[in-house]
Amino acid sequence: MESSETPTPGQPESTNPGPVQHSRLVRYARPVLIGGAVIAVVCLVLLVIIFLLDSFNATVYSVGGKNISDATEEARQIRDLYLGARVGGIVVLIVSAVIAAAAAVVLVRDQRNAGDGDADGGEDLGFDELAGR
Repeated sequence: MESSETPTPGQPESTNPGPVQHSRLVRYARPVLIGGAVIAVVCLVLLVIIFLLDSFNATVYSVGGKNISDATEEARQIRDLYLGARVGGIVVLIVSAVIAAAAAVVLVRDQRNAGDGDADGGEDLGFDELAGR
């Protein structure tokens, strides 16, 4: 009896585009995961720097006896100084985290589907074989 992978004469070959597309996703998943993680870390660092700059500006402003939460134009300008960078950093952080998570899911699904039951992918060796005796 022939294996199921070899088509018999008279049977059409299977043209399943699913695995080809799936392998394309897997091929790009690792670089996307790395890129998403790097961008997320950069955004976190950016947001920490913005927080520190906001705190510094508020501290300097309050040294003169003023309050940063006042309704004055100067206090509002200081509060809104890094608003665009803060919102942009949060949006990019969320998008990169979602993309990295999706790439991780693709890699995990591929690893589970490709597994043949052998977790480490190698041959079982005893102590004596590993020691070289």
